Amino acid sequence: MSQSHNRGLIEDFGRWREFRAGMWAWIFHKFTGWVLVGYLFTHIAVLSTAIPASGQETAVLQAGDDVYTQTIVTLEELLLVRILEVGLLAVAVFHILNGTRLLFIDLGVGLESQDKSFYASLILTGLITVASVPTFLAGAF
Repeated sequence: MSQSHNRGLIEDFGRWREFRAGMWAWIFHKFTGWVLVGYLFTHIAVLSTAIPASGQETAVLQAGDDVYTQTIVTLEELLLVRILEVGLLAVAVFHILNGTRLLFIDLGVGLESQDKSFYASLILTGLITVASVPTFLAGAF
C-alpha cells in the first residue's frame, strides 16, 4: 500500500516566502545557467552571419563595409544592447561566483557559512556590475 502525504496545494504560490538562502541560490544558479545557454545559442546564430561576409574581398573587410561589421556596429550603438550587455555581465559573474561557492561547499569548505557566502556572492556581483556600468555605457550617448 502506498502512503498519502499532505503536500499542500500546488496552486499555493505563497511558498516562496518560506525559501531560505540555499533555495534562492539554487533558483538563481539555474536561472543564470539557462540565460547563459540561451545567450550562447543566440551568439552563435549571430556570429554565423559572418560566414557570408568572410567570402568578400579583403579590401571590403578591412574597410569595414561588409554587412556583418555594419550590423555589429549598428547594434553596439543601441542603448538597449549596452544595457543587455551589463545584464549579461551580472548573470555571468553571479553564475561564476556561485559555482565557485558550490565547488568549495562540495569540497567541504565553508559548510557552516553557506548563507553568508551566498549573500557575499550577491553583493560582489552587484559591486562588479555597478563598477562596470560606465565602461559599458561609454560612448552610448
